[in-house]
Amino acid sequence: MFENKTVIVTGAAQGIGKEVAAQYAKMGASVVMADINEELGETVYSQLVRDGYKAIFVPTDVRKEQEVIHLMTTAVAHFKTIDILINNAGIFKPASPYDLPMETFDDIINTNLRSVFLCSREAAKFMRLNPKGGAIVSMASTRAFMSEPNTESYAATKGGIVALTHALASSLGPDSIRVNCISPGWIETGDYGSLKEADHLQHFSGRVGKPEDIARACFYLTDEKNDFVTGINLTVDGGMTKKMIYEE
Repeated sequence: MFENKTVIVTGAAQGIGKEVAAQYAKMGASVVMADINEELGETVYSQLVRDGYKAIFVPTDVRKEQEVIHLMTTAVAHFKTIDILINNAGIFKPASPYDLPMETFDDIINTNLRSVFLCSREAAKFMRLNPKGGAIVSMASTRAFMSEPNTESYAATKGGIVALTHALASSLGPDSIRVNCISPGWIETGDYGSLKEADHLQHFSGRVGKPEDIARACFYLTDEKNDFVTGINLTVDGGMTKKMIYEE
């Protein structure tokens, strides 16, 4: 499905990003992995190459404009085009709003939200040169619509991604660039076997999510046949945010 496509995945060294990068590689794409963690990124990239997939790793701090520009130009130098961008990089640092330092707040904004605009802008400069444009998918969160205490900075970034998505879809649409976002719910990136039955039963689906669930959502949103789908937020949460809960 994605042969002859170049896919950039930020935050690709672990968690959801790692799985998304691997799944695109298995589908025949040339994958550009970006992450601030050089050691982990090199390890994951090396395994993909050993398995026979097309991939490169570009150490990138998505908070820094010049590093993002370097990421895009490196991708084009290696694989000629940029067809798909997955904005996945993000950090989560819960803290009481009474105590949250503004330096931390700004860092989360820059990492999770500013980077989505920056990466999308720079990737789009190359996507618009493609005969069929391109596709951008950003990771929002169900926390854009519901919250736990002490998550103000994270929630702000994820809500911002949802709004930025439809704004970019409007602006980039004339260049045949589709822009969508995904709001994952509970996606277990650690020991899935350690989850309790009660964890799974919080979902209409009867189970907690896995990173491959998000990878498949990315496939749907970046398949060029789905060119009528743009500007949306796709919630992938097993129905958890629709489950009515009465506390006793």
